[in-house]
Amino acid sequence: MAQVLEFKLPDLGEGLTEAEIVRWLVQVGDVVAIDQPVVEVETAKAMVEVPCPYGGVVTARFGEEGTELPVGAPLLTVAVGEPSAEPEGSGNVLVGYGTQAPAARRRRVRAAAAGTAAHNGHARRSAPASGSGPGSASASAPASASAPVSASAPVSASAPVSASAPVSASVPTPASAPTPARAHSSASTASTASTAPARVAGAGAAYADGPVPVISPLVRKLARDNGVDLRRLAGSGPDGLILRSDVEDVLRTGAAPVHAVGEPAVPPTTAGQSLARTPAASSAHGGVRVPLKGVRGAVADKLSRSRREIPDATCWVDADATELMRARAAMNAAGGPKISLLALLARVCTAALARFPELNSYVDTEAREVVRLEHVHLGFAAQTERGLVVPVVRDVHARDAEGLTAEFTRLTEAARTGTLTPGELTGGTFTLNNYGVFGVDGSTPIINHPEAAMLGVGRIIPKPWVHEGELAVRQVVQLSLTFDHRVCDGGTAGGFLRYVADCVEQPAVLLRTL
Repeated sequence: MAQVLEFKLPDLGEGLTEAEIVRWLVQVGDVVAIDQPVVEVETAKAMVEVPCPYGGVVTARFGEEGTELPVGAPLLTVAVGEPSAEPEGSGNVLVGYGTQAPAARRRRVRAAAAGTAAHNGHARRSAPASGSGPGSASASAPASASAPVSASAPVSASAPVSASAPVSASVPTPASAPTPARAHSSASTASTASTAPARVAGAGAAYADGPVPVISPLVRKLARDNGVDLRRLAGSGPDGLILRSDVEDVLRTGAAPVHAVGEPAVPPTTAGQSLARTPAASSAHGGVRVPLKGVRGAVADKLSRSRREIPDATCWVDADATELMRARAAMNAAGGPKISLLALLARVCTAALARFPELNSYVDTEAREVVRLEHVHLGFAAQTERGLVVPVVRDVHARDAEGLTAEFTRLTEAARTGTLTPGELTGGTFTLNNYGVFGVDGSTPIINHPEAAMLGVGRIIPKPWVHEGELAVRQVVQLSLTFDHRVCDGGTAGGFLRYVADCVEQPAVLLRTL
């Protein structure tokens, strides 16, 4: 008899907690091999094909194209030939998207009342938790709230795929799908937990009589990091469950909805019903509402966090870039691969960071320490159809201008096609922002958290300039530096920016090392 294995959306790494299904690569009934790509998903950072660690026949798919699923939600089920007590995956790891499931972490949820325990027989149930996002399974249901597995029979293979019911072939329901009886018992447990009194101190601390209705550790951490009192937060999930979006709504509006202790946060509802989280979500003031998700949502979250946590300041200076432009023209006229202006500016940044290492660092807020980094991994802002992304060039200090030009070109093309990997979008230590391509002179950019600084470069245009005591038309650029005032004072920031301007105006010394 074939064994049906469930493949869940794997841990995406790099802080990614959800992905949107862009295109299914297999149909129900298809035979797949181990590590064969089965679905193309889009995260907040890249588009990637996800391989399945099992080989066999696809028996069900969970979610239609365009559906957003959290990490840990079921993607599909595969019937393998021979059952075994410990089904093994391929063991291979796709960069940033491991196909091998992480080691299961288990926790116990205690029932709020002994009567509930007696009614359910076994009140204590273990629920696998990915620990990496909202997709962690709860005690109330083995699947995530945003992509629940229906207790009813799955629809036929010809029916449209939905996020709440898998497309299934004529095979038994996967073992992870609850039976109606189990679903009823789960709902009872969740309802009991939601009506228990709230907890007393911040996230993770217990009230004397029962738990705060929070499952995801990410929700707890988000609330703790931003000083949100979960006791005073009304959850919008099933039976008052507090979701990540609830905490984010509080951070955005600055006010938390409150409910009385022992009172349900929201009216009883089923997992399939739609709930309005805030009055604003259901207001009728006109206008078009665009969901903040994907790249746009990730950018919004990161920039908001930067503004909340980093006390930034900006200084700027005009520089005569005529000599830098002439040097670049001479290098390109000599033959060989063309050298980009961005590559020359990257080399200037590397030299400046060697002199002012305070700006190649980040602040460890928990340890209250500034961590200075030895390697320079340079991020650069790239505007794409999907939104703003910041690819990262590794070890800029070890590359010459030709190598930097090639890497900038490769990453820019990958950004435009949406094929950047999570590893190519994270780990930056300093950012170079060439907003001159938009035809503007200056800006006060927001620092790319958790970095300590960002150098902005405006457009290079002819302007009147005093050169060698005479008025002349020169190629002038405005440079700006936004920095974290916790890592250094204005003198250090000003020294860095002045050194960059000097290199732009007199690049001969630097060009010898390119």
